[in-house]
Amino acid sequence: MSDDPVLYAVSGGVATISLNQPDTRNALSDELLDGLLAAFERARDDDAVRVVVLASTHETVFSAGGNLGGFAADVPLVLKHKGIERFPRLFELIGTLGKPTICAAGGHVLAGALGVALACDLVIAKDTATFGTPEINVGVFPFMIMALIYRNVPRKKASEMLLLGERLDAAEAERLGIVNRVVPADEFDAAVADWAAKLASKSPLLMAMGKDAMWRQQDLPLMEALELLRHNLTLAFSTEDIQEGVKAFFEKRDPEWKGR
Repeated sequence: MSDDPVLYAVSGGVATISLNQPDTRNALSDELLDGLLAAFERARDDDAVRVVVLASTHETVFSAGGNLGGFAADVPLVLKHKGIERFPRLFELIGTLGKPTICAAGGHVLAGALGVALACDLVIAKDTATFGTPEINVGVFPFMIMALIYRNVPRKKASEMLLLGERLDAAEAERLGIVNRVVPADEFDAAVADWAAKLASKSPLLMAMGKDAMWRQQDLPLMEALELLRHNLTLAFSTEDIQEGVKAFFEKRDPEWKGR
């Protein structure tokens, strides 16, 4: 296996981006975050890619979160500030990718990695995975991922996670909406592949338009959000793909997307 910190492969319209520093439990070092940014940009710019799966090569850990060694490193504060800018860049890149994303949580998702998982559209987890923000236990706080947690987890439970630093098992994470689906280990790869194939079969044009609308409307006041979405629906009416999709439905056949 390659020793690159992040692996990238494309098959059948699915780009798989794999965290690949098992010796550090995929700690989110500057090197690994730069690799993630480059991989997602590559997927964004490749018209052959319809969906992105974010995974890990570690057997039991998706990622242990931020690089604690970097937190305590004796470097100028301005450099630390510049380094953590990678997190909001990555979250925005995933949100504005124009293509659906699946986090394949095949192992524990902890600390900053929980923010990376929540930035993805869907999360499928092995039933042995755990989720949590243990930073407070080592005198840190999950500042960079707090905004994503509060946008995905009920407020009181989010506060409990941040303040106590305890882990949630996969079943509880699913109950809270952190995870979409929990499956046994022997069904995990097939479940990820199934959803990825289904997403890849959709109109890439309408998927991109929908993803953009999801990102832009999420924090708007209701009436502004409705006006934005009305505009997007009107624009969708002008595409060939919406006409093809409806026609294929009535003709009981698979649609042939034109991407326009």
